[in-house]
This record gives sequence, C-alpha cells and structure tokens, in this order.
Amino acid sequence: MSSWKIMETNDGVQFKLKIQPRASKNEVSCLQGDALKVRLTAPPVDGAANNACIDFIARLLGVPKKTVKIVSGHTNPHKMIEVEGISKADVLHIIGQITSTKQ
Repeated sequence: MSSWKIMETNDGVQFKLKIQPRASKNEVSCLQGDALKVRLTAPPVDGAANNACIDFIARLLGVPKKTVKIVSGHTNPHKMIEVEGISKADVLHIIGQITSTKQ
C-alpha cells in the first residue's frame, strides 16, 4: 500500500479515490496509482455517485457520514476525500485488510 497517498490532517486524514460508477456492487476494487479505486452502483448523475461515495466511505471506515467530505473532484472520477476523527494508521489497517483478501 506504499503507493497509496494518505495524508494526516489536524482533524483526520485525506486520500485520493478513483470512482467507477455504475458497477455491479459497491466495493473497494484495488490500488490504482496513488488512488484507491472504489466501484459504486450509483450513476454519475445529479450527485448520486458523490453521495454514494460518502456513504460507502463512512460505512467502510465506521465513521459518521458528516465526517466524510469530498474536498475536490466533485465532477471527476478522481476525488480527494477528507475524513475527520480517524487516524492514518486506522485507515491503512482497514483498507489493508480489504485489499489483502482480494489478492
């Protein structure tokens, strides 16, 4: 997971996602460059994929939805996400468990 860039902030963490909308199910797919690829069933229409992204990341990391926000990339599949109230170590642990079972 060394290529995935996750940065600590004063309140939590920021990291990059690559969103693939209209997938068959919501899931973490793989690491793609310096971003975590996430597949979502929602279409990229009227903010549906953005809302699904926030909901999925909150559930994945076990944090309230209000602590997850899209910092940049609202109309782009490449997004910068900020999550408050969680440490870099906790995020890496959770994502590491998911990606290790996919290999």
